[in-house]
Amino acid sequence: MADEVVLLDSWASPFGMRLRIALAEKGVKYEYKEEDLRNKSPLLLQMNPVHKKIPVLIHNGKPICESLNAVQYIDEVWNHKSPLLPSDPYQKAQARFWADYIGNKLYDYSRKVLLATKEEEQKAAKKEFIDCLKILEEQIGEKSYFGGDNLGFVDVAVVPFCSLFKAFETFGNLNIEAECPKFVAWAKRCLQKESVSKSIPDQHKVFDLVCEIRKKLGIE
Repeated sequence: MADEVVLLDSWASPFGMRLRIALAEKGVKYEYKEEDLRNKSPLLLQMNPVHKKIPVLIHNGKPICESLNAVQYIDEVWNHKSPLLPSDPYQKAQARFWADYIGNKLYDYSRKVLLATKEEEQKAAKKEFIDCLKILEEQIGEKSYFGGDNLGFVDVAVVPFCSLFKAFETFGNLNIEAECPKFVAWAKRCLQKESVSKSIPDQHKVFDLVCEIRKKLGIE
C-alpha cells in the first residue's frame, strides 16, 4: 500500500515551506490542504490539539507537528535519497543547533523588523536582524550550502525566510545584499533548485500580505 501523505499548511508560512522543500527534495507525493488560520479546520484541531498550528504532516493517518521535527521525520522515513541531516553525530547536533537558532532568533528578529512601530524599535530590530544574518554568513563560510556541497537541514530551515526579503528591505529600510552579500549569494543558489523555487511563493505576493497585516494592526 502506498504512503498516504497530507500536509496541512498555509501558503505564506515559512515553517510550512520547510516541509514543502523537504518533501520535494525526497520526491514524496502528498495532498496539500490550505488552512484558513482564522477558521481552523476540524482536521487541524484534531491533528494538532496541543498547539493548533500549521504545518502538520499527516503520514498514514498519524500527525507530525512542529516544522523542524517534521523535516527530520521526512528525512528519516524517506531515507532512500538526498539526506538532509549528516550521519556524523557531532555534525548532526550542530545542524540541529543552527536550525533551532534560526527558528528562535531569526524568526523573532524578522517579526520586529516587519512590525516595529517606533523609530528606536526599528533601529534596534534592524541591527539585531543584520547581526543574525552575519552570524549565519559565518556558518556558510566558503561552502555552497550550510552543510557542504548539498542542500541540507539548516538550508531548509532558513531559506523560506527569503520569501520576505522585499518586506524586510521595505519596512526595515535596509539592503540585505549590501549588508550580507554572502548570505544573498547562498539564497540565490538555493533558489536555483526546483525543490526550493517551487515551494517558496513570490516575494511580491508575500509583501502584499505583510502590508495587509500591518494595516490591520494599525501600523503606518
